[in-house]
Amino acid sequence: MAPFLRILGIETSCDETAAAIVERRDDGTATIASDVVLSQLDEHSAYGGVVPEIAARAHVEALDTLIDEALKRANVSLSDVDAIAATSGPGLIGGLLVGLMTGKAISRATGKPLYAINHLEGHALTARLTDGLTFPYLMLLVSGGHTQLILVRGVGEYERWGTTIDDALGEAFDKTAKLLGLPYPGGPAVEEAAKNGNPDRFDFPRPLVGETRLDFSFSGLKTAVRQAATAIAPVTEQDIADICASFQKAISRTLKDRIGRGLQRFKKEFPKTADKPALVVAGGVAANLELRRTLQELCDLNGFRFIAPPLRLCTDNAVMIAWAGLERMATGAAPDGLDVQPRSRWPLDQKAETLLGHGKRGAKA
Repeated sequence: MAPFLRILGIETSCDETAAAIVERRDDGTATIASDVVLSQLDEHSAYGGVVPEIAARAHVEALDTLIDEALKRANVSLSDVDAIAATSGPGLIGGLLVGLMTGKAISRATGKPLYAINHLEGHALTARLTDGLTFPYLMLLVSGGHTQLILVRGVGEYERWGTTIDDALGEAFDKTAKLLGLPYPGGPAVEEAAKNGNPDRFDFPRPLVGETRLDFSFSGLKTAVRQAATAIAPVTEQDIADICASFQKAISRTLKDRIGRGLQRFKKEFPKTADKPALVVAGGVAANLELRRTLQELCDLNGFRFIAPPLRLCTDNAVMIAWAGLERMATGAAPDGLDVQPRSRWPLDQKAETLLGHGKRGAKA
């Protein structure tokens, strides 16, 4: 029997097409044999956001080539792969169909088992790949579609402690950038503009700060930004920088309160963890260095390890999908059948009560 398992990962949930080969040894350590990502930023930037039909078409055009490139970089063939892992949700249904159907086709043609992976579980388990983290730990998932505080008990064992009741944090960054005339994607643009701004010029609200519940809200903050910009219109470059800096400060203060309460709850529920307790940040917004500094300070203050995977593994990638598949294989979980279907919504915590967004705009998982 081989001393390790090797898996092909496929990721097509939004606007990155990705393929990767990852190997996991019996002791839990891993090697990333290849990691190929093709961004669709240029295709969507003119529209100020992701266009689902364009994204799906781009996945169709690129995925076969990327899989071939991932195999070549790893110097392996499909016959050397033990299994296939493909994102099955949550995400844009058109993109999910492309990746999952490709995974099914490879599985059927090669006889290799297929694992349909929850994209969010990929984020949740990445820290075990990069840092060898043991269970349990807390994860702050911050992306364009999600803002959640999750207790990670084990593979397939997740408990949602907090979620957004309206906009996700990445969504708030994107909409703020669009309001100020900054380019898409909004997160990096707002962060860059904030470097030259005065964070104390605007006193933006800190939603839900002080409340016992661990949920998040960013709709009111986004509205306050719009009102501030309208009041001083037309805005100058310095005005934009000051608004962005003040916006980031409000976000940082909000996260300090929300996450700080989560850390205290974790210490109460797990007073005798074998290792130092850990907070993991994951998702595209985790690339924001100001937010990383805020969370690092918070963890230092509360006696936690702060773990932020490398930037390339924070955004959508196939390495995390492959690793999640390997983690499932290590638990002895059965592979999925070829009748498995993609899911546009797929919460990690299946038992958590669904919250309604501001103005009942829709369910937030």
